Amino acid sequence: MLIDFTIDDGQHGFEITHCTVAGWTGRDANAIQHHIDELAAIGVKPPSSVPLYYRTASAMLTREATIEVVGNGTSGEVEPLIVAKEGVLYIGLASDHTDRALEAHSVALSKQICAKPVAGTLWRYDEVADHIEKLELKSWIREGAGDDWVLYQEGTIASIRPLAELIDGAGLVAAAGASGKAAAMLCGTFGAKGGVRPACSFKMAMMDPVLNRTIEHVYDIVELPEIA
Repeated sequence: MLIDFTIDDGQHGFEITHCTVAGWTGRDANAIQHHIDELAAIGVKPPSSVPLYYRTASAMLTREATIEVVGNGTSGEVEPLIVAKEGVLYIGLASDHTDRALEAHSVALSKQICAKPVAGTLWRYDEVADHIEKLELKSWIREGAGDDWVLYQEGTIASIRPLAELIDGAGLVAAAGASGKAAAMLCGTFGAKGGVRPACSFKMAMMDPVLNRTIEHVYDIVELPEIA
């Protein structure tokens, strides 16, 4: 999957051939249990271990402003995105959009079935490494057309397991190889304010309070009819 990202005001192409979604990555055991409980409320079985690394097709990554899903049982999740290419790491922003109805049957399949929107900007990982846990992530949803944006998620990367640990656990650098191709990983999320629920639009942001910069992305969700 070839995706162009802006890095330092320049466009760079990344041929992403390996994609992982890291799940159950909360650092706080109580926060993990909260997320497990809120998903259990919609029928999702608890994980066999934490964290888990789900492989998904790299073609599911998209910079499009609209995604199409089947039915009304999907929702987005704001997450840090790590991209590895030729031994260099970058950090960006993504949404692990997931089919919650299918998740009750199989978490792995629910991750695979929905596109994964990504923002068009990456930061060099080494530029934020000394303050990475201060990076703030937020998401907002519009539940209906014309509705106001409602804060849906918020937290800092300090709430997620150390990203270096997740990068090693997923073998991300090795997965990218040395051939000029890239590997990507979505790194986990926070609980939803008011509970997990669908929306017609999803907005997300990652703020760097030290270097005073922000990555943002907005996408709309088009529901296709679920035909039996």
